[in-house]
Amino acid sequence: MLQVRWGRWLSRRIPAASSIRLSQRKIFIIPSLVGAAFGVALILMLLAAINYQNSLAYGLTFLLASVFVVAILHTYRNLAGLVLKGGGSGAVFVGEQGRFRVRLESLARAHQAIALGWPPEPLQVVDVPARGISQCELSVPALRRGWLRPGRMRVESRFPLGILVAWSWVDLDQALLVYPRPLEGELPLAAGHSDDQEEQGGRAHGRGADDFQGLKSYQPGDSKKRLHWKAYSRGQGLLVKDFASLSGRDLWLDFEALDGDTEMRLSLLCHWVLQLSERQQPFALSVPGCVLPPDSGDAHRDACLRALALFGSAA
Repeated sequence: MLQVRWGRWLSRRIPAASSIRLSQRKIFIIPSLVGAAFGVALILMLLAAINYQNSLAYGLTFLLASVFVVAILHTYRNLAGLVLKGGGSGAVFVGEQGRFRVRLESLARAHQAIALGWPPEPLQVVDVPARGISQCELSVPALRRGWLRPGRMRVESRFPLGILVAWSWVDLDQALLVYPRPLEGELPLAAGHSDDQEEQGGRAHGRGADDFQGLKSYQPGDSKKRLHWKAYSRGQGLLVKDFASLSGRDLWLDFEALDGDTEMRLSLLCHWVLQLSERQQPFALSVPGCVLPPDSGDAHRDACLRALALFGSAA
């Protein structure tokens, strides 16, 4: 309940935005563990000065206390005025690290040793020059498919003495798409198209959906993963492996043609979407609530992967 109230209070005080400038309302500051020990030492020194009525002890105690007060101002100023902006982030697969780009801008003075990240992941430290820009890339593990929203990011500073920590929690409204983890398996074809393939003598199941026809000369735009490096090493030039469809028709990847739980089916479909896209072979995808017609190319691959990632979600 306390976490929920704390989150609501933060949402009102520091609303989510793609660009946030740290100001007095957005910065909090307390003594660090070193600062707490420093404060205890000052109290002991003051008690000793009172007990022995030692003027030098008084002077040293109040001098160190004034350093503590001045450090509050400098620690706060190191964060105040800093502008944080969220950058673009690419899609990843389940099990990979989602990477978010953050841009830090200084409108006036330099900002030293700014640490930022999402706990419990280690915070990344970066310096921002005066009237300059610094960029960093932060990683978050992608544990499940769909939209990965890291939430509020911690930004803190212990500069210059480390006896105080000033921090803020900012939400740069960042998100990236997490695709299912690819899983090798049988080619999941729709029933009607699978029967047609078997009538033509094709093989609808197994490791591949194409028949190897031979080698052809490399043309700009051909997949580099099809390059025949052994032929190149023998001085035969750049050749690529040529495949032809066994069925002579577009393939239909069907969710209902698979057995197993939902995540396993989506992982198998993800594998074949990547394989067929790499071979530049047209295919269609059918999942409950979404049917993508036969097509090829990067745009079609991305649309299929997006449909698999968002399967069963409201958005």
